[in-house]
Amino acid sequence: MLTQVTAAISEHTAPLASDTQRVLAIGGILLIASGMLFGDIFAMFALHPNNARIGAAMYTAAGLIPTGDVDGILAQFMAIGGFLEFRGTKVDTHSHIIHMGYIALLLAMLQPWVALSPRVRHRTAWLFILCAALMPPAIFAIHYVGLAYSPLQDIGWASIFADLFGALLALATVINLYGLWRHVGGRGDGGGTPTYINAVGSGAGRAASRILLVGGLLLLVSGFLYGAGLALYHQFNSAPTEVDILKSIVTAAAAGDRAALDAAFGAFGNFQMLRAINVASHTHINEMGILLLLVSFVQAFVQYPEATRKRWAKLAVVGAFGLPAGILLEIPYGIVGSVIADSAGFLVIVSLMAMLFGLLRYTGASDAGTGGVA
Repeated sequence: MLTQVTAAISEHTAPLASDTQRVLAIGGILLIASGMLFGDIFAMFALHPNNARIGAAMYTAAGLIPTGDVDGILAQFMAIGGFLEFRGTKVDTHSHIIHMGYIALLLAMLQPWVALSPRVRHRTAWLFILCAALMPPAIFAIHYVGLAYSPLQDIGWASIFADLFGALLALATVINLYGLWRHVGGRGDGGGTPTYINAVGSGAGRAASRILLVGGLLLLVSGFLYGAGLALYHQFNSAPTEVDILKSIVTAAAAGDRAALDAAFGAFGNFQMLRAINVASHTHINEMGILLLLVSFVQAFVQYPEATRKRWAKLAVVGAFGLPAGILLEIPYGIVGSVIADSAGFLVIVSLMAMLFGLLRYTGASDAGTGGVA
């Protein structure tokens, strides 16, 4: 019991002095940076070519309608299914890496209130980080592994392992929630508010923390307003829906009207582009806002001079705003907007890695001051 109380007090007064918080905080930042890097690479080299293949297959299938070539049409739609699975598994890989990183950072900040033994919390932290690192590769492999040698008819080995790692992640999260419930029930040490919560308003790193906090809040508010405006626009917009455009494609193909078919496919491509860009912009605005809020709480423990902390915080905010803005600029400027979005995303990655290096410097200094005893 004494060890538990000592560790909890240490986490209140000297965050990242405990191995549990280090595993979750450092692992969380690495997961987020890895997920963003994967997203940049996927967007540049896979997403646009894959979308082009989907459009080409649909155009070929529509052209076969007047001939009555059912087998040819089915083959094209089977190919479209493969392209959609390819895109879906990559998008899921990207999102799961980042979201698991967010949860890891949140769990790191909650550790002072998790009323469990240091040994249980440390093992649970490693379980979460290892499963968070292994689940995305399993999702990535779903498209390539398929149902080969699977004991189940409709679920392949990659999906089985992805679900297994997801279940273990849920278990690790539930264990932490149980520790929080014990603390609420009066079984915690009552060490007060951790210093990293107070650091947002005062102390070392307060300027960088406030820059990130304000930037994150502005992004979240912008994301909510953007989503509400988008919903209202779709509610009252009288433009043709996706179903209307698909009906036009089938009608033009059946009539053999090549000009009408080309026009309908142009409208369909424009519809898909606008929907994808709006969804991606909305998602990235909110995700960047959450990221800035989370990293604002660790700035006091990023061991740099105050001016350096502020510089990296400002670069992170610029990149966080630039990423969704670049995605929106793809509508009028095409590839130029993509370059802006990818560059802004890379700027956020660089800022995160700089903050991670500062955290590692802090943990090294903390160990040196305590003789390496966590």
